[in-house]
Order: sequence, then C-alpha cells, then structure tokens
Amino acid sequence: MTAPAHLIEADGGEALTLTCDVTGEEDAQAAVDRSVERFGSLDAAFNIAGVEQPVQSAADTAKDDWDRILGVSLTGAFLCTRAQLRQMLRQDGGGAIVNVSSGAGVKGFKGQAAYAAAKHGVIGSTRSAALDHAVVGIRTNAVCPGIIDTGMIRRFGDTRPGGHEGLIADEPVGRLGKPEEIASAVLWLYSDDAAFTTGPALVVGGQTT
Repeated sequence: MTAPAHLIEADGGEALTLTCDVTGEEDAQAAVDRSVERFGSLDAAFNIAGVEQPVQSAADTAKDDWDRILGVSLTGAFLCTRAQLRQMLRQDGGGAIVNVSSGAGVKGFKGQAAYAAAKHGVIGSTRSAALDHAVVGIRTNAVCPGIIDTGMIRRFGDTRPGGHEGLIADEPVGRLGKPEEIASAVLWLYSDDAAFTTGPALVVGGQTT
C-alpha cells in the first residue's frame, strides 16, 4: 500500500491503490471503472502523472525524449480526463477534475522544450474540456505548481546550473513550495467555494511570467 493510502486510512477514510499506465487507453478506463466499482461514483479526480526532462536545448532534444514526456504528461492527462468525463456524464453530469500543469505551462524555461510543450498542452486541453462540459455541471481546471519540494524537483536541481540554490532564487518568496500548499489549492477547486470556476489555470507560486 502506498504512503498516501496509509494516511487516508489512518484518518478513517477508505483507499484503493491501483497500478495504471496513463499512456494506455485501456488502463486509464480500467482505473476509473475499478474506482466506481469500489466507491459507487466518481465525483472528483486529480491527474498528476508526469515525468521530468533533462536540461537540454531544443536542438539537442531527442524525439524519444519528446515522445516519452508528452506521452505521460500530456497524452496521459488527456486519456485519464476523458475516461473521467465519460463516467461523470454517465452519472448525469456534475463533478470536478483538476489536472496538474506547471509553472512551465505558463512560461518557457531554458532547456525544457518538451516539458514546457506538454504542460502548456495540459492547460489548453483542460480549458477546452471545461467549455465542452460546463453546461452539465462538470468543472475542469488546471493547477500550475511553482517550484515545489519534491523528489522530481530535487533531481532537476542536481542537473541545472545553480543547483538547488538557483531553484530557491527563482521563487520570489525565497523558498521552495510545500506539496501541502498545492493540495490546499486543489481542495479549493473541488469545493463549493469554486462552483463558479471552470477552465482557469491556477498558478501556485511565483512563476507567472
């Protein structure tokens, strides 16, 4: 069982852990089907799967790296969103989906052509899905984390000029963000307080331009 599942159960909740290849249509659909079978309906979904890109110029980016990064971070997010939308529509509408983009979804980053393309794409597909399904009460939004203290960011810091100190310097508040700060934003997007919000890309951090 994963650490998040342990935390959910320790707090009195019920968790289901599944293995899913988000780049495969059948896996994405099966994850939704298994969840509905266990819990009865799908009311909220969070699509966070992604992989990082080594720091490399656009001229040096191999097609295999491009395909891998877009396959997981963009196509994977779309396939999961599509399966979730179809389930919510079968439930006569209603529900909230949040897709993870990035600060790299709203600006370019040197050495990150593939990653930035994928994260820009997540915002575009999320906004279009929001327009497609707002009329039936399904809200689809994106959250764009700044530089958050995760294993992925620590690996990225090991490969970029300036290292970890450079990452901290990129955030105006002078520190890395916490995963819990992203979770709080996602919970707001799920809540009734955000009932009028569908389509935006909510930036949580200082990476806006």
